[in-house]
Amino acid sequence: MRITGISTHVVGTPWRNLTYVLVHTDEGLTGVGETRMLGRTDALLGYLREAESHHISGSDPFAVEDLVRRMKYGDYGRAGEIVMSGIAVVEMACWDIKGKALGVPVWQLLGGRVTDRVKAYANGWYTTERTPEAYHKAAQEVMARGYRALKIDPFGTGHLELDAERSRYAVSLIEAVRDAIGPDAELMLEMHGRFSPATAVRLARELAPFRPAWLEEPVPPENLKALAKVAGKVDMPVATGERIHDRIEFRELFESQAADIIQPDLGHIGGILETRKLAATAETHYTLVAPHNVGGSVLTAASLQLAACTPNFKILEHFNDFADAEIKKVVKGAPAVDPETGCFAVSHAPGLGVELDVDAAAEFPQQRARFDLWAEGWEKRAPK
Repeated sequence: MRITGISTHVVGTPWRNLTYVLVHTDEGLTGVGETRMLGRTDALLGYLREAESHHISGSDPFAVEDLVRRMKYGDYGRAGEIVMSGIAVVEMACWDIKGKALGVPVWQLLGGRVTDRVKAYANGWYTTERTPEAYHKAAQEVMARGYRALKIDPFGTGHLELDAERSRYAVSLIEAVRDAIGPDAELMLEMHGRFSPATAVRLARELAPFRPAWLEEPVPPENLKALAKVAGKVDMPVATGERIHDRIEFRELFESQAADIIQPDLGHIGGILETRKLAATAETHYTLVAPHNVGGSVLTAASLQLAACTPNFKILEHFNDFADAEIKKVVKGAPAVDPETGCFAVSHAPGLGVELDVDAAAEFPQQRARFDLWAEGWEKRAPK
């Protein structure tokens, strides 16, 4: 079997563009992959056009390791977010083809499943007015849909510092959310790399009474010593990793022991097998894995394939019940959270278990998507 070419399809919303890639073969099998780029969709499409002729066309889709190696190192320049995202969408599609050809789910090819259910947490749910009352109501609606966990960034446009008034307001929002979801649901606290170590530590202590399940990206991701400084002073798990695009770059993070939970994005770090390798390394450091997942249903399905065969997998992020819920219709077999358990069921269908509906995708053309964390009202995910 050989790859004959690829086709790309962009599904657009005002705040995110989702890029789907179909990998075609000479035996009629087609696989699908997905990533979500912020402000770099056209760059990704340009890279994929070049990679198609340089590396992809004519390749054996079963030889995933070889194709990833050639795409990553065959152009000499160091691979960053765009290249690793391009690798990821093609790599996912190759696993999809391989699973379909053999009649088994991808997790069966990666060691077999260790679980039948994967816990989900909701994100994108607080696209309402930024008040305690509105957040309380929105959080109750999340719980009513069966979720047992959710995440929130309550810090407005905070950057490096957060003054006393805005700090109190952030605390009031978290207090309202905790009251809405009860004592047992997990509440993930997102900082989006906003703060200095001192500010992050202060805010974490002020919010500690509401028992956050983790403190996510408390400082900008470029300085791991700053992250270690925070981790050494807070009494809650620290999570990070969504903006690291090469598993090799996690080495320093593991050595520092600054993170209890890593959050690689399968769509940005080279795909399913690259993330599975990273998860195995994390396991040797007693670190859990909770992938960043701001994509659509194909990226969710790929993340669930990883979850099924990964012993140290904690939980999976999910946007698509709340932000742009209508885009779920572009994927047949889209994974869904069971309202009785708050979990995804592990698919036993061949490959990724999903199919892109190209006609439905065409109803959501590419947009000039914008997501600016420093702009007032960013949390509504409706940029002007």
